[in-house]
Amino acid sequence: MPVKIADDAGLQSLGIGGTLCYDSGNEILGGRPMMRAVATLFLTLLLGLPALAQDFRAVARVEAAQSHLIDQGDGAELVLALTQAVPYRVFTLEGPDRVVLDFREVAWGDLADGLDASEAVTGVATGGAGAGWSRMVLTLAAPMAVTRAGMVTNAQDGTAIVRLQLDPTDRAGFAAAAGPPAGLNLPEAVLSAPAPSTAGDLIMVALDPGHGGVDPGAQRDGGDEAELMLIFALELREVLLRSGRFDVVLTREGDWFVSLPERVTIARRAGADIFLSLHADALAEGRASGATVYTLSDTASDEASAALAEAHDRADLLAGVDLAGNDDEVAGVLIDLARTETAPRSVALADQIVAGLGTAGAPLYSHPRLEAGFSVLKAADIPSVLLELGFLSDSDDLDNLRDAAWRARIQAGLRDAMLAWAEADAVQSTLLRQ
Repeated sequence: MPVKIADDAGLQSLGIGGTLCYDSGNEILGGRPMMRAVATLFLTLLLGLPALAQDFRAVARVEAAQSHLIDQGDGAELVLALTQAVPYRVFTLEGPDRVVLDFREVAWGDLADGLDASEAVTGVATGGAGAGWSRMVLTLAAPMAVTRAGMVTNAQDGTAIVRLQLDPTDRAGFAAAAGPPAGLNLPEAVLSAPAPSTAGDLIMVALDPGHGGVDPGAQRDGGDEAELMLIFALELREVLLRSGRFDVVLTREGDWFVSLPERVTIARRAGADIFLSLHADALAEGRASGATVYTLSDTASDEASAALAEAHDRADLLAGVDLAGNDDEVAGVLIDLARTETAPRSVALADQIVAGLGTAGAPLYSHPRLEAGFSVLKAADIPSVLLELGFLSDSDDLDNLRDAAWRARIQAGLRDAMLAWAEADAVQSTLLRQ
């Protein structure tokens, strides 16, 4: 399949980051123009020109208000506005006829609400495309070739515009060029149908970095639980957004105090499907290490769990918040009924997280699945889990939490675990409705 680079001034077609852009059309640029494009890329990388000065490790976001898909005669034009330039690739597939755009990587946001299908493009789907990639699939009404593909990067603020021109082609030409680029192995499900979920299917996750402000949490060897959990939560948010399958709200984004009831309120206000509270304990006596995943219980699994729940909740009481339940009898019955449905979903989520942590190579506590009466887990309508990522009193656990590579691996495991849970939960919900 030919490599295509658009021959427009200022257009960078997947030269960014060293990734090439593939599509189903003929090679647009060749000879001396191709030499100039390669030379420009080389000089940009060598001299660090502003156009490529972005941090590609951060997720780019699509600006839906500035993006559009419009018909142009028998063809169509796609314009995507990005908050920063990222590498991408373009190719076509048959059965049905589709154009696939992979980005490394973007958060789609509410793009589906502002990008309508057209006569030429009958369907638009967005989602994840494996680790580090996001995907858009355009389902075509008839065979079309990508006759122009390019990215214009604003040298001042790093924003970028991707333009894709689709024009009619015959069936034989489309079939000859269709297929993924060399070296890209796609599952059969992707080859036969548009797999990505639409933006309306985003899983809303409330990340709750524990403690903060007047309550630093556990402290050991210069490490504060509140600070370490905030760093982990901010990074995990980026990992989830990059997948294209999640939306995320944080209960705090800085070193400030948030009461336990307010943390749950923030999650509920955002319409959270998952509430994940992040902690890292420390022991005054004895030794313990590894991650532990908690779900709510009126009676703790053991004395250690009860003491831990008391320690976490006491911080809120010390800040002047009375957590005593004031529900009347009717409200109490309604809450119990809601928890009857939510509790097993929380248990299933916790089990998936334990499995995901194990797959990611996280050290696990000797009994990684426990229950305790954490106030922050008492939302009756949101599957909720508290994750103790380790013990600051254990030097290995503390070193892990300070290691960016270790955190990235664990965050990927949590992403995969929540995706697996959401898919299983959706199936279970369908069976219950039936």
